[in-house]
Amino acid sequence: MNQTRAFLLFAWLLVASLLWMEWTREKAAPPPATTSTATTSTTASVPTAVGPGAVPTAPGTTPTASATPAATAGAVTVHTDVLNATLDGGQMLQAELPGYPDLDDPTRPVRLFSTDPAHYFAAQSGWVATGAPAPTHLSGFVPAEATRAYSMAPGATTLDVPFVWTGANGVTIRRTYTFTRGSYAVRVHDEVVNAGTAPWQASVYRQLSRTMPEAPKGGFTSGRVFAFQGAAWYSPQDKYEKRAFNKFTDDGALSKKVTGGWIAFLQHHFFTAWIPQPGDATEFATITPNGIGGTNYVIREVGPTVNLAPGQKLSTDARLWVGPKSVEQIAAAKVPGLERAVDFSSYTTMATLAGWLYAVLAWLHGFIGNWGWSIIGLVVLIKLALLPLANAQYRSMAKMRRLQPKLQQLKERHGEDRQQFQQAMMELYRKEKVNPAGGCLPIFVQMPIFLALYWMLSESVELRHAPWMLWIHDLTARDPYFVLPVINAAVMFVTQKLTPTAGMDPAQAKMMQFMPLAFGVMFAFFPSGLVLYWVTNGLLTLAQQWYFLRKYGEPAKKN
Repeated sequence: MNQTRAFLLFAWLLVASLLWMEWTREKAAPPPATTSTATTSTTASVPTAVGPGAVPTAPGTTPTASATPAATAGAVTVHTDVLNATLDGGQMLQAELPGYPDLDDPTRPVRLFSTDPAHYFAAQSGWVATGAPAPTHLSGFVPAEATRAYSMAPGATTLDVPFVWTGANGVTIRRTYTFTRGSYAVRVHDEVVNAGTAPWQASVYRQLSRTMPEAPKGGFTSGRVFAFQGAAWYSPQDKYEKRAFNKFTDDGALSKKVTGGWIAFLQHHFFTAWIPQPGDATEFATITPNGIGGTNYVIREVGPTVNLAPGQKLSTDARLWVGPKSVEQIAAAKVPGLERAVDFSSYTTMATLAGWLYAVLAWLHGFIGNWGWSIIGLVVLIKLALLPLANAQYRSMAKMRRLQPKLQQLKERHGEDRQQFQQAMMELYRKEKVNPAGGCLPIFVQMPIFLALYWMLSESVELRHAPWMLWIHDLTARDPYFVLPVINAAVMFVTQKLTPTAGMDPAQAKMMQFMPLAFGVMFAFFPSGLVLYWVTNGLLTLAQQWYFLRKYGEPAKKN
């Protein structure tokens, strides 16, 4: 296999991969979100228990769309340096990230939780008790202070927002949301005191509930359309698992007993998650009840179950993550498996490779300070790592160039007898000790690197709105003036002229002539960071090819 055929195969694999991703996206596309309002119901606020012997349902009513939770009298607002939220004790009703402008409307921040019925999304937590009253996420908790607006004071590292529930049976629960400066992980602490005369057996539950998200905008080359949207969970025994919204019912209801782990909803660049304490015994579940805005998609964890005797008290803790898929902050949280929320790929090997590439890229960014130049530095490091393979590749290519006149003679000698020509060509390779497949390996090594880099650049929130220089203001968006795609096409054209083509089928030769144009058009819609990588890679490859062809080329003739 010569260099040109290997390149054609690489191009075919690349296009096939993109078409396959588009096809799977279309197959996995969720049905259109319904905006019909839910009717008032007397069903339990926590629907059926998650398994035999599990916690019973709690009484309550499902609010109508016209009486959204934002209208409750107990709602308070919270403002920190990284998060603006609305709480009512049992729910986080709204959450905005002021540091991240919305891609579709940069004048407003990204909003994760919302009371808008068309985009309903909330984090909820309450208690269910056996034969006794308990606060649910819909009713019971009230603000413990008169303040209805909390702001993190300058210089303060934390902000506490307390709520309280007092039961007729003498049981009280003080719930405190603790916001930390610079952090997207909110601590939710429940302190339970039984001042009554009877034991109180109950379980805490935490869940995320939302309507179907809108389909992301962008073409098949946009990373947004390929980003996973749906539920994800992690358990020490089965590790990372996930389920797209359109698979909530098709794959059956989730019911899994877990000690530790976490549950989440993932979307492009951001996620929300409930993270219980590592030693808590819980049960994970998914359901799709009718609720605010229509069908709600719910992932829930219930537990631990407590049995509190009169005069006793206890506390439970969990963290609610509301923010970006920041690799650095996720690592700082020290939660097993939470790094998989940065969903580089559904395939573990590709996700691992993308994670390695990001680690190197972040290391370079640590002292370069610019993500665009860091991408260029990453290409240089990859080229240095592949230098031994490149040496063998171009040595083989130089030998092939020296054999072109002989190959042309063989082609003329055998005419249309392709079988005889192929046999004579292989005999010539054997005689001259040339391996026609010697130049293929570096190209195939580039294929997984390219795809892993595509996922990494598309998924890394750190590169969101990150500029390079001049006209490139967002490395995750396409080049607005198509400068990089044009440069890439020109580099491919020049490289093609240096590539041996003797013995190539005429159809392949014609196809090769159109490859620079085809790739230029395709790359015009790729994230500019990815095109920057490929242009840099192409320029270095061209320089390598020119140098090695001179080094291993035909020796100068003596006078």
